[in-house]
Amino acid sequence: MKSLAVRWFRRTFSALSHRNYRLLWSGTLLSHTGDWMDQIALNWLVVSSSGSPFDLALVNLCRGVPILVFTLVGGALADRVERRRLMMVTQSSAMVLAFILSGLVFADAASIAAILLVATARGIVISVNLPARHSLIPELVPAHDLPNAVALNSLTINVTKIIGPAIAGLIIAWLGTGACFLLNGFSFIVVLWTLAAMQFPSVPQKVPDRSLHQSIVEGVTYVREDRAILLLVLIALVPTFFGQPYLTLLALFAYTVFDVGPEGLGLLTASAAIGSVLGALVLAATPRLAASGRAMLGFLIAFGALLCLFAVNSTAGIAPFLLLGVGAMQIAYNASNNTILQMRVPNSMRGRVMSILLVNRGLVQLGAAASAALAGFVGVQLAVLMAGAIIFVFSIAMLKTSLAERLRNDPS
Repeated sequence: MKSLAVRWFRRTFSALSHRNYRLLWSGTLLSHTGDWMDQIALNWLVVSSSGSPFDLALVNLCRGVPILVFTLVGGALADRVERRRLMMVTQSSAMVLAFILSGLVFADAASIAAILLVATARGIVISVNLPARHSLIPELVPAHDLPNAVALNSLTINVTKIIGPAIAGLIIAWLGTGACFLLNGFSFIVVLWTLAAMQFPSVPQKVPDRSLHQSIVEGVTYVREDRAILLLVLIALVPTFFGQPYLTLLALFAYTVFDVGPEGLGLLTASAAIGSVLGALVLAATPRLAASGRAMLGFLIAFGALLCLFAVNSTAGIAPFLLLGVGAMQIAYNASNNTILQMRVPNSMRGRVMSILLVNRGLVQLGAAASAALAGFVGVQLAVLMAGAIIFVFSIAMLKTSLAERLRNDPS
């Protein structure tokens, strides 16, 4: 039994045996925890300062819009400069912004205008950092460990969704929002150390032979002309717009459908998060499944079907179990999609392709706004049911394109 557990552990966390990836993974764990601390503290700062829902929406819009606008630029930069150095620049910038915000709070000078400027700058930093971080992963592990590395990256992102807000809540309650931003700023020192500690063979840096605009156009053209890549990108973007907003609407389910109060909302949210962690763990332990196009489409079909079941369910006791499945299938299809893309795209194009994929981070905000508005007209259950049905039909349509067969028979 012990040897079986040891083998499972080694298989599930095999990518961590590589020093460079272990450093990146540790930095990602700390960085994303800090991102969630920053987001929770920033939201609380706005609410406690003005109490205006409009101000809260505006701040989050300032964080989200730059991701839509500048992520393609970030992807082009990731293919033009050394990715680790680019990340060191973005993480240093994020550290400075955290210290600035902390100083403004301690000086009682954190006006809404100042917060909006910092939030916008933070969004720009994220839009450049994300493509560099994701496109760096294949450089840190051999090809056979890439599916495991991508799954562990997804695991880290979802674990920090749980621990980041929890830590932020404690710090805000004990020391205030200024201390939360200050601690986040100091955490970047460790993140920068993990990046500096990586060891790469010395390779001469190629001088770009095209402008930044031409690089972006080249990346978009590459995605458009490679049918398999185009379908994979659509699979990343479309379900994110329609499916991810269910997390935002859980508050309405807790209040109007299940009548379970804030404690019940916490249970619903935690159930989806735990499901995401479990889904990432399963993929980390089964790299062949993570790299399978047919499995990816199966996860996507299950995500849409379970979302529909959750929408029509009115029993509070069943909802957490359905959300476990929804969270697991959502992260499973996402991680599998990311793995397949990483394995197919050449290193010279990876940053730009991943930047197109990462536009989905901005689409989450737009999808949440659209879903909330639709829920106001037709009710939250019907709104989520429609979203789940769209994802289900979309995934069946993708299956009909024979994408799974194309990925199996035409490996990159």
